[in-house]
Amino acid sequence: MSEILDLLSAAPFWVAVLRIATPLVFGTLGVLLCERAGVLNLGVEGIMVAGAFAGWLTVYAGHGLWSGVLVAAAVGALLGLLHAFLTVTLALSQHVAGLGLTLLATSLASYAYRVSFPKVERPPTITPFEPLSALPVPVLAEQTALTLLALGLVPLLAYLLHRTPLGLAIRMVGENPAAAEGQGLSVARLRTGAVVAGSALMGVAGAFLTLSAFNAFYFNMVNGRGWVCVALVVFASWRPGKALLGALLFAFFDALQLRLQQGGAVEALPYQVWLMLPYAMAIVALVVMARRAAYPQALMRPYRKGER
Repeated sequence: MSEILDLLSAAPFWVAVLRIATPLVFGTLGVLLCERAGVLNLGVEGIMVAGAFAGWLTVYAGHGLWSGVLVAAAVGALLGLLHAFLTVTLALSQHVAGLGLTLLATSLASYAYRVSFPKVERPPTITPFEPLSALPVPVLAEQTALTLLALGLVPLLAYLLHRTPLGLAIRMVGENPAAAEGQGLSVARLRTGAVVAGSALMGVAGAFLTLSAFNAFYFNMVNGRGWVCVALVVFASWRPGKALLGALLFAFFDALQLRLQQGGAVEALPYQVWLMLPYAMAIVALVVMARRAAYPQALMRPYRKGER
């Protein structure tokens, strides 16, 4: 117990928590925006992989770090446009389209890496974002600009969804698209726009891994974070503020298990127990919160113009 208390009182532990939470915040906000408009985007895992590779390759080619972020967002938006075409325009199954998109994006990133670097023994590296050491808050001073961007997007998206006409329109097409159409709104355009914007955030989530958390692209580096983002949206009841809380909670247990493995506690239990700790806690939290979650009523329901 004293070992855990020492961990919780150490600033480096909370630095790690915030760093681990950052890609989850980007990805969860992206999924949340899609689902608020009524579209389930299970392509998040593949979009994060594609964004991670595209952003890293852009910087490796000699462009700036922010150029890499923008390219990752553009790649995510392009994949989101494909997903919107399949699910909104063609009204195909959102589950199947999303899983297919994950397989497509992951395979394309893997193929592009093999073609670009056919003979390398270890992944090439870049110079990632530097910590913002000038900030007065110690935990934030060890973070990069992308972490601050993720934190800033939370109140921004909350304001957009709950305080602006555009946000009201997005929520309306996710709750009652027929009523939205009756008000003269284009359900297809609003849903497509939300999916494209949300997917761009997913691409940035992947770019954080290669441009900030690490300095290279590795296979399987996303490691299921996309699926965690889907679960966190349910945990958050489709609210940005609670999504941030959920991301921090998952990151807390992830950082905790990493520290416990490095300490003596790992000797008492198999290391697999510590590895599954954050996911087990995420499942418990999801079960508790999902029972009373008010999901968008038109989520996963295709809509064709003129239908009632």
